[in-house]
Amino acid sequence: MDLLPGDSPQILKKSKQRFRSLKLVNVNEDDLLSDTPYGVEYGRLANGLTYYVRINSKPRMRAALALAVKVGSVLEEEEERGVAHIVEHLAFSATKKYTNHDIVKFLESIGAEFGACQNAVTAADETVYELFVPVDKPELLSQAISILAEFSSEVRISADDLEKERGAVLEEYRGSRNANGRMQDAHWSLMMEGSKYADRLPIGLEKVIRSVTPETVKGFYNKWYHIQNMALIAVGDFQDTQTVVELMRTHFEGKASSLDAPKIPWFIVPSHAVPRFSSFVDSEAAGSAVMISCKVPVSELKTVKDYRNLLAESMFFHALNQRFFKLSRANDPPYFSCSAAADVLVLPTKAYIMTSSCKQKGTTEALKSMLVEVARVRMHGFSERELSIARTLLLSEIESAYLERDQMQSVNLRDEYIQHFLRDEPVVGIEYEAQLHKTLLPQISVSEVSKYAENFQTSFNCVVKAIEPQAAATVDDLRNVVLSVNSLEMEGSISPWVEERIPEDIISVLPNPGHVVQQFEYSSIDATELILSNGMRVCLKCTNFFDDQVLFTGFSFGGLSELQENEYFSCSMGPTIAKEIGLFGHRPSILLDMLAGKRAELGTSVGAYMRSFSGDCSPSDLETALQLVYQLFSTDLIPREEDVKIVMQMAEESVRAQERDPHTVFLNRVREINYGNSDFFRPIKIGDLRKVDPFRACEYFKRCFKDPSTFTVVIVGNIDMATALPLILMYLGGIPRPPNPVMSLKRDELKGLPFTFPSTVIREVVRSTMVEAQCSVQLCFPVELKNEKMMEDVHLTGLMCKLLETKILQVLRFQHGQIYSTGVSVFLGGNKPSRDVDIRGDISVNFSCDPEIATALVSHALDEIQRLQEDGPSDVDVSTVLEIEQRAHENGLQENYYLLERILRSYQSRIFSGDVGASFKIQDETRIQVRNTLTPLTAQMALQRIIPYPCKKQYTLVILIPKASLIKRLKSFFKSTDAKILIGIASSALVAHSIWRYYQRASKFG
Repeated sequence: MDLLPGDSPQILKKSKQRFRSLKLVNVNEDDLLSDTPYGVEYGRLANGLTYYVRINSKPRMRAALALAVKVGSVLEEEEERGVAHIVEHLAFSATKKYTNHDIVKFLESIGAEFGACQNAVTAADETVYELFVPVDKPELLSQAISILAEFSSEVRISADDLEKERGAVLEEYRGSRNANGRMQDAHWSLMMEGSKYADRLPIGLEKVIRSVTPETVKGFYNKWYHIQNMALIAVGDFQDTQTVVELMRTHFEGKASSLDAPKIPWFIVPSHAVPRFSSFVDSEAAGSAVMISCKVPVSELKTVKDYRNLLAESMFFHALNQRFFKLSRANDPPYFSCSAAADVLVLPTKAYIMTSSCKQKGTTEALKSMLVEVARVRMHGFSERELSIARTLLLSEIESAYLERDQMQSVNLRDEYIQHFLRDEPVVGIEYEAQLHKTLLPQISVSEVSKYAENFQTSFNCVVKAIEPQAAATVDDLRNVVLSVNSLEMEGSISPWVEERIPEDIISVLPNPGHVVQQFEYSSIDATELILSNGMRVCLKCTNFFDDQVLFTGFSFGGLSELQENEYFSCSMGPTIAKEIGLFGHRPSILLDMLAGKRAELGTSVGAYMRSFSGDCSPSDLETALQLVYQLFSTDLIPREEDVKIVMQMAEESVRAQERDPHTVFLNRVREINYGNSDFFRPIKIGDLRKVDPFRACEYFKRCFKDPSTFTVVIVGNIDMATALPLILMYLGGIPRPPNPVMSLKRDELKGLPFTFPSTVIREVVRSTMVEAQCSVQLCFPVELKNEKMMEDVHLTGLMCKLLETKILQVLRFQHGQIYSTGVSVFLGGNKPSRDVDIRGDISVNFSCDPEIATALVSHALDEIQRLQEDGPSDVDVSTVLEIEQRAHENGLQENYYLLERILRSYQSRIFSGDVGASFKIQDETRIQVRNTLTPLTAQMALQRIIPYPCKKQYTLVILIPKASLIKRLKSFFKSTDAKILIGIASSALVAHSIWRYYQRASKFG
């Protein structure tokens, strides 16, 4: 089987030929990789600030900026735990020049959205502040750099500033205290045991966050934030680099370096010869899982030999993960999923990590399978075929990067330079990396790749952890599994890997090509529409955004709403069961190898009113992607008992995890209150799963993708029409049309879902047993958009959601300082997409907070919404929302996915009457019209029309809070019981309370 596609003149583009003809490099293993980063103006200011400046026009008129600081949580003293993260928060809150989150407001006013375009990350070893700003006006870049200069040395840390930000930091801390956070916390502590890293997690301690003084925070900031420990990175659509460097000098050079600044210390992570074991039980855990982590020192990447080793390591993980996937799809698999990777945890330490998810009480079986597989590699190695597949995958990845080397996003380039500064990772450029790949990959042997299995030896620096919702595996059980696998390996009792037979071709017999019945050119969007002989409509739009990308989606009206309720659960399982069977004519484990080296993906979706397939491929792999579409329509799905068993096991574990998770229970209750308790909206239960008919599920799924005449397909990307048309006729036009129409449904004839939003105010509290107290709030308003103003109101609704989100965040976070973030989202799928009915749905406001103040914060949010309805927003508010929307639109205009979505909406729009160009134009004109007419007054009127006015007359409010804690129940009990009798009980309760643990992961601002 030839794993590299041949140089077929029919599909090989010039860009591909350029990669194939890329010359090898004559290198020696001892040759040094360049210390100087590629493609960037790089240097130091006189005060020691490192800078990187690179011109890059993707996206146009934007710049990705960062201030990287070699200061993280590991530098904190005991009384400072969490202070590095607090400093990061305070930077956006107040500086010498800015106060009361004016930085956030200014950046939003120029379209740099809070969270998405202005953010920061605190980790154990570093803090990085990131901005993504427009630069189409000369002063904007200067202002953005000046903000980063403020962060470097002018953060204001007053008592008032700190008090205002405590609530947001506490809410971020509280939000991390879920099962996943606790698990990661415990695993981190076990991994780092004996080092300062073990108890210097970035989120810190709750007691420190609550009580730390401004003097302590200021002391940490002044001690460690020194200009020589920082780098300023700017990548964007600049006229020249020198002007940007001069701006950096203007804003930074006046900040003197400190002669007595303490040297950043180096903290080691001690080795341990004996493996560490842990059985972690959490009643809210999403399921049972196993983690194996083996620590090694971080290796240098300085020479060609180091780069070759990195490639060999990557091949190892590709090959091992291929095996894990195949084992997960075998009969009676040991786990549902399993993967392996390497990750740098902290500056001195890297970990080789394997993780798996498995059935309940299946952790020991999963652990054994994982260990046996790496032992099998140590004993027998990988096969030449496995190595060839891994090599092909790496070549495919670097080929795609090489072809799009001039189209890399500025954010991605910025992140490379951040790592160059923080980790000394070389930046040698994609062209040289591609040459190294082509030169070195063919030289790497099976033995070189297989030796990386030695890094998973359990005898040294290894941590083994089982995660379970209910205790099943003990530490002794885990230890015994490790010992038994070690014995099997020593005895030579592990047999070699048995490979499956892989067919040569995805399609065994090529279809009879169809032909074009009609062709339409839409010059306004520069697109071509074809009506094929089997009735399928295909729209093609060629772009030059990315040289190695083609995206496509096919859709047809009609979906789950057409079913009887008693069939819903069976049929909704159709896509899941079909995927496990092999909906493209081959089992997933076989298809994995068949697609090796090809960049072609295809997925399916069956919704309430529509069914669709979506794909992403390289232009040279368009044929493969379209073959998958053909197979989707022509494959007979016959569920095997083994396949169904695996799917249902996974589904049952998922349902049980949802029932354990307080937040899922909460969201299910929100859905039930807002939409009713029909099968279409209520959560699936174990009893429902046991009634699922897999044959009916597959039959329904097959009907969904049977009749090509009902589908419209939109293809966007780097399409060569001369190449694409024969493939479209062969694999889309060749899909046989059934003699009788199948699910040929008109949009105006679809059945609507039984959607009924409450007509009054409903307020409900969901009390849930929690390991640690959390609180979530969901405030929902009904939306009904009248058909006659539907187009304008859809655009207005999006703008009003952004306005509400911005204003509620200002009130609840910036004014009251009590939340971390908020989200405002809209659902408009309550009615069928008929041309003659109104649009119905809801707008929801959600945030998390301290359970004690949830009701008060809801009142503040309602007051702000009603104030906006009664008084309207300010001119600045409207300008900010319009700027955010415009900047997002401008960015989207340079992306294939955005254009694909707009063309799809034009076909799916209620105004579509056969001319997609006209529909597209109307949508564009409507957007512009809405923007041009949006004022404080029209925004006020829109808020009165889109949601109930006044807003307090009709809404639903659901609040998730913990069930009363033991301490509170004891306090209540004290009132009626002799206190002396209860002193012992209360003391026990306080001891239990004190075992709450701190948060592990690196945290993000906003």
